[in-house]
Amino acid sequence: MTGSDPRPILLVLFGPTGAGKTDLAHEIAKLRGGEIVSADAFAVYRGLDVGTAKPSAERRAEVPYHLIDVAEPEESFSAGRWANAARRAIEDIAGRGRLPIVCGGSGFYISALLEGLPPGEARDDRLREGLFDWAGRHGPEVAHRFLELNDPTSSARIPTGNLKYTLRAIEILLATGAPASARIRESDSWSEGFWVVKVGLFPERAQLHARIEDRVRRMLSGGWPEEIRRLLDRGLSVGSNSFQAIGYREVAELVLGRSSRQEVEAKIVKATRGLAKRQMTWFARERDAIRVVPENALASTLALLGEAGDRETR
Repeated sequence: MTGSDPRPILLVLFGPTGAGKTDLAHEIAKLRGGEIVSADAFAVYRGLDVGTAKPSAERRAEVPYHLIDVAEPEESFSAGRWANAARRAIEDIAGRGRLPIVCGGSGFYISALLEGLPPGEARDDRLREGLFDWAGRHGPEVAHRFLELNDPTSSARIPTGNLKYTLRAIEILLATGAPASARIRESDSWSEGFWVVKVGLFPERAQLHARIEDRVRRMLSGGWPEEIRRLLDRGLSVGSNSFQAIGYREVAELVLGRSSRQEVEAKIVKATRGLAKRQMTWFARERDAIRVVPENALASTLALLGEAGDRETR
């Protein structure tokens, strides 16, 4: 024996949308006595079920899930709010001797959890609302050009089509007078209290595209339009933060009779592929993560957990 490490294991599963992360996390949780902390930026909202691919009631009865259905769709839910709640959940899970499993495709949320965020949220709800109205009139290209002129570092990191992140960077710029790219994270040692095991799920491109197409078709046939209708009937605006989730505005166009199902399906598949590409780019920076393909993911991850569990005897 050369020493021991008493820290609890924290498993972090990430990858692009449609890669099979949730299925993998669920199986591991059943086999290893785990509980899942969702790192999906939109699964926090009640009523957004089909379009966010939330686990069914049957699955939630098998395995405890955290940070699902914790906010109303009218609310704004920031990365900072999520990270604080996720840390509390992880500490509670580990404190009960269970395995905390963070699972999701939001790289920014996972980064906020493990590394922290710059001080202060630099948030201005009135400014944010005005920016969305402005971008709605002028388009994402104009918004991105404004960001490029005022914060070229951030604009280089954010794709032109990612209006949410573009406007968030502009909001920080206008609210603080300093570019988002200049904000520095404070030293944050929270994750050092855990033995963090990172696993990235990376399907082949053709396989991922096929999975995305199948997933979108199943969602559209599995109650997504009806879900959107319920949200609209309760008075939720398509301009709300929750409707920034991919597909929600497009399906609203279908529900309102402004687009055909074929048009909507094509738009959502294209947007989801774009999201998956951005996620793959983000997660490629995770140098300390183990990359696996879906076919080998369960066996590889269980083996890694076994090695991590044996570390105390090394």
